[in-house]
Amino acid sequence: IIYPVLSDLRNLEEIRDKIPQDKIEDFSFDKDSCSVYINTVGKVKFNITERLPNSLVKFEAEQVPFTVNLWILLNPSAENTELTLKVEADLNVFIKSMVSGPLQQALEKIADMMASIPYDLITPPVE
Repeated sequence: IIYPVLSDLRNLEEIRDKIPQDKIEDFSFDKDSCSVYINTVGKVKFNITERLPNSLVKFEAEQVPFTVNLWILLNPSAENTELTLKVEADLNVFIKSMVSGPLQQALEKIADMMASIPYDLITPPVE
């Protein structure tokens, strides 16, 4: 039930009002991308670049001065689905010292937001 929601970000519209504003600011999305304002980084847009049913949704960030990829890895079982976030950023030493802390904070906010989504209450649209 998690993959159908995260593979088409329009599904998040149903729970937009349930996303804590202290976790994500200026959150917008369409089917293949989402944008968010991160106070230490600015506005960042994540585009879905790969989907593997029930196992992976991969994003690449734009509007940042370095390459950032975010993987949502799903491991479904009979009882629940384990969700893991993986981030890869191509940072030089100078940029790394400036953004590693804010990037870690942003990842933690994204993880908190994703953990708070009531996936079972979302009905993915039929296309």
